[in-house]
Amino acid sequence: MTETAAEQSGWFARLKRGLGKSAGALGGGITGILTKRRLDGETLEALEELLITSDLGVALASRLTAELARTRLDKETTPEEVRGLLAEEITNILQGVAVPISFDESHQPHVVLVVGVNGTGKTTTIGKLAHNLRQQGRTTIIAAGDTFRAAAIEQLQIWGERSGAEVIASKPGADAAGLAFDALQKARSEGADVLLIDTAGRLHNKANLMAELAKIVRVLTKIDESVPHSVLLVLDATTGQNAIRQVEAFREICNVTGIVMTKLDGTARGGVLVAVAEKFGLPIHAIGVGEGIEDLQPFEAASFARALVGLD
Repeated sequence: MTETAAEQSGWFARLKRGLGKSAGALGGGITGILTKRRLDGETLEALEELLITSDLGVALASRLTAELARTRLDKETTPEEVRGLLAEEITNILQGVAVPISFDESHQPHVVLVVGVNGTGKTTTIGKLAHNLRQQGRTTIIAAGDTFRAAAIEQLQIWGERSGAEVIASKPGADAAGLAFDALQKARSEGADVLLIDTAGRLHNKANLMAELAKIVRVLTKIDESVPHSVLLVLDATTGQNAIRQVEAFREICNVTGIVMTKLDGTARGGVLVAVAEKFGLPIHAIGVGEGIEDLQPFEAASFARALVGLD
């Protein structure tokens, strides 16, 4: 679906509000550092430190300040110019990974395994995805595969009602692989377009989690050897650099095909998204900047970069 100009403008306003803490820390920090008219070595060092504390990562902060040194060192420079140059460099990094999530219509259903540490917003993300899919005219079934947390099952059932998606659930403690198997059979028999499967996220016991996810996939492939068609990793921006460790861990466990980053409105260090993109090059499908059902939107590089540094 193509967004209207009004819809795009509305989302950018929400994005700017959502990234307000990050923009205040980064954009405000730039203004505070650039008290001299010329960009000298001392100012560049302070800028590099600011980028690191904004969770862009050491290597990336060094690269960005090196580019500023190459183009602006000892020249008269305003905070606005520096923010503009940073936005341009960040956009260049993000452009290649800003990929909307797609669903292959030759698969019925297209099976999406949703993974991530508990508390990252997996369940909410699934609900919002189901809502977006309904708006696109696609039928969706949700499998409440995080069977260890009764709250996750209840939350998905509420989201199912809100989004018009059928939720397949069982009692807490039930076998997640068996539930996923039943959900796939049902989705196939009903001709559903998409099956979203929630999973547990107890990363502190990685061996058990790896075994459980492997079992889910093994059981599903008995019905369709091609599943899962997508493995979506949900990251919480408020965890900062820990998000990078989570990507590394889940890539060991399963074949992550794309990322959704949530809670960008809850942190002053939204730069971690740029660090994740630069380090792994995985598609970033969508970002969340609020709790509302409309607050999960496709990731757009230039808009994000400008909002992150506090540009209009």
